[in-house]
Amino acid sequence: MNKERNLLEALFEAAIAAAQPERCVPPHLPPAPRGRLVVIGAGKASAAMARAVERHYAGPLEGLVVTRYGYAVPCQRIEIVEAAHPVPDAAGLHAAERMLDLVRGLGADDTVLCLISGGGSALLPLPLPGISLEDKQAVNRALLASGASIGEMNCVRRHLSAIKGGRLAAACHPAHVVTLLVSDVPGDDPCDIGSGPTVADPSTCADALAIVRRYGIDLPPHVRAVLDSGAGESVKPGDPRLAGHDVRLVATPQMALEAAARVAREAGIAAHILGDSIEGEARDVGKVMAGLALQVARHEQPFVTPCVLLSGGETTVTVRGDGRGGRNVEFLLAAAIALRGEPGVHGLAGDTDGVDGQEEIAGGYFSPTTLARAFGQGIRPLHSLDRNDGHGFFQALGDAVVTGPTLTNVNDFRAILVTNRTR
Repeated sequence: MNKERNLLEALFEAAIAAAQPERCVPPHLPPAPRGRLVVIGAGKASAAMARAVERHYAGPLEGLVVTRYGYAVPCQRIEIVEAAHPVPDAAGLHAAERMLDLVRGLGADDTVLCLISGGGSALLPLPLPGISLEDKQAVNRALLASGASIGEMNCVRRHLSAIKGGRLAAACHPAHVVTLLVSDVPGDDPCDIGSGPTVADPSTCADALAIVRRYGIDLPPHVRAVLDSGAGESVKPGDPRLAGHDVRLVATPQMALEAAARVAREAGIAAHILGDSIEGEARDVGKVMAGLALQVARHEQPFVTPCVLLSGGETTVTVRGDGRGGRNVEFLLAAAIALRGEPGVHGLAGDTDGVDGQEEIAGGYFSPTTLARAFGQGIRPLHSLDRNDGHGFFQALGDAVVTGPTLTNVNDFRAILVTNRTR
């Protein structure tokens, strides 16, 4: 493995380490209540968050959290349930039902500690009356393939849910609720992290319908009726059941990028964070980042080499082909094609949860030799991009990045290293 790839992987590892629950959860634990402490939560990092709570909270507690299959960790007092992501399943539905039962009937002396991270939307798929799990699965698949942003997808999800959009917090009333968030969304809006089960939601059913129309999503008539009638309205700001609730961001994409930047600077490479909330079609973002890297490589503008360009956020992929997907590898493939083997430019992108799309692969890596090696194997890069087959492309070249479950999730990580001066 070359030194450039080693450095880029070290930056990725630093970003993941900065968002580990064992590091970021303990400083935010609430004081012991006069009554019970009940721990609930959902997301890819929720089990690791629960373990951090158990290790660092001295008093009695109980609880239930749901995480993605393969992301469970051993806990003694908090039950860990695994369920499907990104398309929900019955295990997640039953866990959501049990979670609501657990918090109902609490008193004003009790505290609910809610641990929410990315993936919580799919892992708590409790639909409103009249909507089935199968309906939720179909809507989820349509949203994932539509090219809608994460904020748009979660707006629709909140208005079809019996637990999201503040409904879980309302069920906890009159107990005090403390929500710890590991953000995986651009802008770190608590409403969009796990679709905001414990925070008020200012969006409306009309907003959700506008998104459905914008992306041509075909809803079954009985599902559309929930939005048309307003029956899916979520809990709004100012609702007295949410008064005094405490919401804290404990890990964010910006924190992860800053950790990666420190590692780069320690290695003598200038680091520039271009943004922690970049959205858009993955292939388009890849072309733009490639253009910036070319300007740096050829003209030392706007940055001097050697340097690394860091960014985060959540791009989208409008599915056009029959490939294996992955927004990070789609970004990388588009960037590599636009760079055309530019000397001295290397890139790595990956999802900090270790899963890009629906593959157990975090992302990939490209170098100046990527296109030539692909052509040498009879692989046509543009054809792979047209098929949305970034995973197939990078895996064939031995350039997939595999981390396994990272037990956290602060969205996408992208790094382009520019080492040369070709003027």
